[in-house]
Amino acid sequence: MAEDKGKRDSIGMSMKGGRTNNGFVQNEDILETDLDPGSPEDSPQHNAVDIFGPAEPDLKDVRPYAGMPKEVLFRFSGQARYRVPREILFWLTVASVLVLIGATIGIIAISPKCLDWWQAGPMYRIYPRSFKDSDKDGNGDLKGIQDKLDYITTLNIKTVWITSFYKSSLKDFRHGVEDFREIDPIFGTMKNFENLVAAIHDKGLKLIIDFIPNHTSDKHAWFQWSRNRTGKYTDYYIWHDCTRANGKTIPPNNWLSVYGNSSWHFDEVRNQCYFHQFTKEQPDLNFRNPDVQEEIKEIIQFWLSKGVDGFSFDAVQFLLEAKHLRDEAQVNKNQIPETVTHYSDLYHDFTTTQVGMHDIVRSFRQTMDQYSREPGRYRFMGTEAHGENIAKTMMYYGLPFIQEADFPLNSYLGKLDMPSGNSVFEVITSWMENMPEGKWPNWMVQKTQPRSALKLYQELSLLHANELLLSRGWFCYLRNDNHSVVYTRELDGIDRVFLMVLNFGDLSLLNLKEMISDIPTRVRIRLSTNFAYKGREVDTHAITLDKGEGLILEYNTRNLLHHQTAFQDRCFVSNRACYSSVLNILYSLC
Repeated sequence: MAEDKGKRDSIGMSMKGGRTNNGFVQNEDILETDLDPGSPEDSPQHNAVDIFGPAEPDLKDVRPYAGMPKEVLFRFSGQARYRVPREILFWLTVASVLVLIGATIGIIAISPKCLDWWQAGPMYRIYPRSFKDSDKDGNGDLKGIQDKLDYITTLNIKTVWITSFYKSSLKDFRHGVEDFREIDPIFGTMKNFENLVAAIHDKGLKLIIDFIPNHTSDKHAWFQWSRNRTGKYTDYYIWHDCTRANGKTIPPNNWLSVYGNSSWHFDEVRNQCYFHQFTKEQPDLNFRNPDVQEEIKEIIQFWLSKGVDGFSFDAVQFLLEAKHLRDEAQVNKNQIPETVTHYSDLYHDFTTTQVGMHDIVRSFRQTMDQYSREPGRYRFMGTEAHGENIAKTMMYYGLPFIQEADFPLNSYLGKLDMPSGNSVFEVITSWMENMPEGKWPNWMVQKTQPRSALKLYQELSLLHANELLLSRGWFCYLRNDNHSVVYTRELDGIDRVFLMVLNFGDLSLLNLKEMISDIPTRVRIRLSTNFAYKGREVDTHAITLDKGEGLILEYNTRNLLHHQTAFQDRCFVSNRACYSSVLNILYSLC
């Protein structure tokens, strides 16, 4: 009897437990049902098995309510009306994320490469001795450059470029260096230089310096050890036997110095002749000696560790000479050899741009790349190769998969004694037509004119900094003659065009309608060498230009010249890019 009573109590508790809501109000849609003790279907045992047994409950007419057990909620979540919206939202989220990732990758893929700091603005070249004298000793110095940094920033300068300041003699603009790791006292101390570097960087500017690796001063310790045949320095310079008789030297061959006469000089200490491409006080280093190359590498690293942002390597075409000593060919074969004394009298096939020279220059690049790994600290490399033809100059850009200079410095405009429309046109197009694809051109700032040249320069540099047309746009030339050059700057996605008109001759009259048929009748002067004309409009049928006058005209059009068949061979661009005004971005898939 006791066992039966316990079982009934247990069943009663099960029934009570099956109906208890733990303090929560049941959904009003669930109706309470009176249990009929006499009905076997409604017996306590049946209810207990029905609720907690393996049988699936019928949830068709039941809605979730607060406090419903999680096991039952899981059964609701599996219903189509709950499952389908959830799955739709999930896959929409996945699709949205994939679209955003794809769009980001696409934008990156089609965007042109961002301009680096050395591309973003002009470089201001300073010869320290003639800049500012801070201590009133009659010579410009490093402290004087630091004092003028605020002035330099007003010119929208991005990079300060300082020419040779190493310890050296005054000969040849201080290019005969006595110690590559020392500041010449005339310019200050190493502490002055370190302060200048810090001040330049505080202004958001960059610093590059000149370096001529081809030769040293004859006062350099290396040369003194070499002339005395001291250890590894014995072959740091180029020595050859030569004949010395009656106080006169008979050189090993007819090679000439850039400044004229023989490039061989007899040294009484070593009793041999040493080779010099420039003055006799500037003996050439022997770059076929690996120890010399290592010395130069360490000097580059020394200045980079001081915070220098780049170098301009000068006279690099002279780094190697032919191993043999054959005479160079005369330009005039009939000239008497004894009278061949001027550098221009010979073809310099054995003393310039020798095989292996570019390998040495690329080694400079590799050394600098070791210091370019930190974001935002790319180290610039420029080269100067005086007197090279355009084809040889372009080789300093490097090869498609081997980087060399960021650009060889373009001094061709500065060599024009009497600039004319034709000569300026030839310099510009020669560079643009020969420059490897994707490389960056450069142009070296003109002889000073009396018409507020500084103010004009400021206006031009600000215009270049703020206009994509000038930093990214196509260059399309329209006309050139002995008097004038006319060209446009334009960019896909921008419906404005800059039209440049430069007059190098006398007073002239130009009809721009003859050059561009759909140009508006009147266009605005964006900038002029005559500041009184700025902002005016001119009639494109007849534009009058004074001698030496230059205009930047601006007009709206969607018919860009570089899309027109007639101008296909007249338009050039460094890095192809297009502008989206909707997204305010540049992209490369034009």
